[in-house]
Amino acid sequence: MDLYDAMSTLRAVRRLRPDPIPEEVLERVFRAATWAPSGGNHQPWRIIAVRNAASKQALEDLYRPYWEAYVPGYEKHMASMSEDNRAKSAKALAAGNYLATHMHEVPVIAVFCFNPDHLTITDQDLDRPSVVGGGSIYPAVQNLLLACRNEGLGCVLTTLLCREEAKVKALLELPDDWHTCAHVPIGYPVGGGHGPISRQSVAKMVFTDRWRQNWSA
Repeated sequence: MDLYDAMSTLRAVRRLRPDPIPEEVLERVFRAATWAPSGGNHQPWRIIAVRNAASKQALEDLYRPYWEAYVPGYEKHMASMSEDNRAKSAKALAAGNYLATHMHEVPVIAVFCFNPDHLTITDQDLDRPSVVGGGSIYPAVQNLLLACRNEGLGCVLTTLLCREEAKVKALLELPDDWHTCAHVPIGYPVGGGHGPISRQSVAKMVFTDRWRQNWSA
């Protein structure tokens, strides 16, 4: 695919078929992840491609209660939306409910892991949540998502399972110094899958020289 076409149609696809993914396709997707940049080229991340049925079921069992706890608050938030946005959000919520009860069926769950000892976390002492370390990890996640789009695969970046990291680490036998940062269910979409996305405009998101100074090309 054209790169811009891939980026502008990369949706969060949560309805995934159980059909197997050819090994050569998975190899290309995972190779794309390895091309991502990282500080010092240390590549301080790894992927555990979870395909074992019992392990996928265990991950779903850990995930589902957090999703179910999230839903009521989001439904309350939807009440204040416009009719059009409420309809779109209802579809997304239904897809999320589907994933929460069908995650065990997807062919692969890519669990991204990282080792903080190999990160240069330049914001760790600032009086705010630290995010800089993710700059050496999440580009690999995005590469994988875009590669899935190129291969006709559905995928979605999820992080709710990070709340159960201790149990996930035990399940997947992670070493003590490795941790989790993303869980990406991958499979062929049920229905259309990817398509045009809705995002804020460049004028809304980009400033020139200082905060709130209108962008000028």
